[in-house]
Amino acid sequence: MRKMLVSLLAGAMSLAAAQAMAADKVVLQLKWVAQGQFAGYFVAKEQGFYEEEGLDVEIKNGGPDIAPEQVIAGGGADVIVTWMAAGLAARDKGVKLVNIAQPYAKSGLQLICPKDGPVQTEADFKGHTLGVWFFGNEYPFYAWMNKLGLPTEGGPDGVTVLKQSFDVQPLIQKQADCISVMTYNEYWQAIDAGFKPEDLVVFNYTELGNDLLEDGLYVIEDNLKDPAFEDKMVRFVRASMKGWKYAVDNPEEAAEAVMEAGGQDENHQQRMVGEVAKLIGDGKLDPVVYERTAKALLDQKIITKEPEGAFTTAITDKALQ
Repeated sequence: MRKMLVSLLAGAMSLAAAQAMAADKVVLQLKWVAQGQFAGYFVAKEQGFYEEEGLDVEIKNGGPDIAPEQVIAGGGADVIVTWMAAGLAARDKGVKLVNIAQPYAKSGLQLICPKDGPVQTEADFKGHTLGVWFFGNEYPFYAWMNKLGLPTEGGPDGVTVLKQSFDVQPLIQKQADCISVMTYNEYWQAIDAGFKPEDLVVFNYTELGNDLLEDGLYVIEDNLKDPAFEDKMVRFVRASMKGWKYAVDNPEEAAEAVMEAGGQDENHQQRMVGEVAKLIGDGKLDPVVYERTAKALLDQKIITKEPEGAFTTAITDKALQ
């Protein structure tokens, strides 16, 4: 009997080892550090959704000195999370990125200004200093200013652009009249710093019709020519969107998964997941918003030519039936 149990245990361990060896490796590079912004991926890993799809997923956290577009171009990732504007700009420069899924259906980008300050409406921007993130995050802002006809080189007829840190210090220290925030992160940092919602003038990119597509999943175009890679991405997207659904439905557990991955301040992460949930769609790219994004970049000359083949529905058509 003992020999039989040992044999069964050995067999089970061998099977588990074989399954682990058979799992397809996927390296995902995030756009920023571990936080609720990426909860769906951490949940998919934590809940075993990737494993169920036969995937061994490594999630690489980003940071201020990490450009996902450069990471994947250098072979350091199979798939990245980035904003459409940054993806199209990289494609225009020769990195053939393709959007394979779009978990974020809405933009979380906002510009906030103190209500007792000089900026109350878009007409007040002229002659003032506005804080903007760079590293690919500046494109929606420049497209918006171009739409308003405002030069961004400073002067009385335009706006002065402050290269903003990834926090709300420029507002607190009065280095800028308005700063960029995300609905799920820096906006709440401003609230935690002592600003009340009624103390702020908020310009929401989505409500103003200036929203460009944000966190999407991108791969290198040539890799999709390999049927095995395409199949791997179908399974990856299916598991990722399952993770996003779970995160939306279970924000507390999602925040715990983020903390396990290196996130800071569980209460902040839980709040962030709750705000991110308002932006998550079904994972399918909206061609109307894609066209608006591409046009905004063309108008601003951020990209030099009409992008072709910059997205595919082949993955989501199979993964999200």
